Amino acid sequence: MEDWALRVVHPTSDVACLELAGVWRKEHRLPDPADVWREVEVAPPVHQLTFDTSRVTEWDSGLVTFAIKLLAEARSRGIESNRAGLPDGAQRLLHLAEAVPERQTGRAREAPPWLAKIGSWATSAWIETASGLSFLGEGMLALGALLRGQARFRTSDLLVVIQDCGPRALGIVSLISFLIGLILAFVGAVQLEQFGASIFVANLVAVAMTREIGCIMTAIVMSGRTGAAFAAQLGTMNTNQEIDALSTMGISPMEFLVLPRMLALIVMMPLLTIYADVVGILGGAVVGMTMLGLGSTEYFEQTRGAVSLASFFIGVSKSVVFGVIVALVGCLRGMQSGRSAAAVGLAATSAVVTSIVLIIVIDGVFAVILNVLGF
Repeated sequence: MEDWALRVVHPTSDVACLELAGVWRKEHRLPDPADVWREVEVAPPVHQLTFDTSRVTEWDSGLVTFAIKLLAEARSRGIESNRAGLPDGAQRLLHLAEAVPERQTGRAREAPPWLAKIGSWATSAWIETASGLSFLGEGMLALGALLRGQARFRTSDLLVVIQDCGPRALGIVSLISFLIGLILAFVGAVQLEQFGASIFVANLVAVAMTREIGCIMTAIVMSGRTGAAFAAQLGTMNTNQEIDALSTMGISPMEFLVLPRMLALIVMMPLLTIYADVVGILGGAVVGMTMLGLGSTEYFEQTRGAVSLASFFIGVSKSVVFGVIVALVGCLRGMQSGRSAAAVGLAATSAVVTSIVLIIVIDGVFAVILNVLGF
């Protein structure tokens, strides 16, 4: 197979001409552009670079890559280049390569200064906060339109979402709540037995489930199950341009898509929380009656005396707020999703993470406010 050949000639003192001959294909060991430049620099200062490929018999992308590197080096040195001597196909490929900028995906980039990082994070946090507050405001306006009887959505959609958020979620809520009740009772029993106060395991489980754990665990389960589903559904609709179609027809996506999902969780979250409280207390009763030898009447009487109406309604009130958070965050991430399959998956993941973080933060805010108010 014929090999390649390269020679540097100087038609004039300030012009370097690269004469190429033979086969210039990528499977051959083509010359290193750095070696070529060292040969060019031997002559007096060069102000123009030209090519002569009249004797090139075959070429492919190897020639184009070689030319790209040479031309880039010429630009960096301020040397003018004349591509007329290159094959026509190579010239078109060079023009195309320069017209479309090279993607930097997967390559190491120089890390920005720490101050730029802080500024970027602050800007992103501000944009996220502003968009979240704006979406919350639109959701409240949609609720106002519902109260005035002006909201436009299908009742059948609301019933379908209620079924998905309620009865179909009972299995996972039952399992998680029962196990949480078992764990709380077991941990409490190990500690309280040391002081002969095993009976107060019932108080521990009852107060913890009704006031904090029941609503938090239900909200976390629903964020992973229902919030992610909302994000995936609306993200897919965004990918298929269905949300744009609703806006074009004059139908508010907030009322038609978000409002039924928000109403469904507002209705079902308190019911699921009450159910989770009962199942968690039953889980604690299993430990109390088997491990501690407490009677069922004794255990449930102690539970009834420990749970106050204030603790019960605090947990239910939190569940309503958590339901709104899960619905709004899931719908917001879905509407913000990019128009690709990967973007829909990222939107669902982001919805779950954001919902859980907000649930924990708002529960902490509730704890501080209730402590100040004496509850």
